[in-house]
Amino acid sequence: MKHTSHADFALRVLMYLRVAPARRGSVGDIAVAHRVSRHHLDKVVQRLAAADLVETTRGRGGGVALVRDPSTITVGEVMRVMENDFAVVECLGPARYCRIAGVCGARNVFSRALDAYFAVLDDATLEEIATNDQGLRGALGMIRGVAGH
Repeated sequence: MKHTSHADFALRVLMYLRVAPARRGSVGDIAVAHRVSRHHLDKVVQRLAAADLVETTRGRGGGVALVRDPSTITVGEVMRVMENDFAVVECLGPARYCRIAGVCGARNVFSRALDAYFAVLDDATLEEIATNDQGLRGALGMIRGVAGH
């Protein structure tokens, strides 16, 4: 299963904020640090804000901030916020055009696999995946809390 770039970017935004001073930063700085499109990050941050994972502030001194403790944000929660299709096979989705849907055992197997996948992601927190503060800050070019400087 492959997730969209928005799901990937959401984790990157949250990891950046996890290690940033005061757990806040600008979308521009985050985009520079990860070398990704600011336009794409704007969309990601909007979805994260709608899910109450971050808050945004406009104007001078504004930006995006982590609003929850990183130990309470699970990777599974982030994936569910950012993705809308986990039907790894057609029979798990809303439309079922497979001629053997309902008479084969594949649906049950893939459903259990998806449950196991989310059990792992629901057990992993932002705190857990972003524990190396110094390493992350170095990789993201954060000096004194500012990316790219």
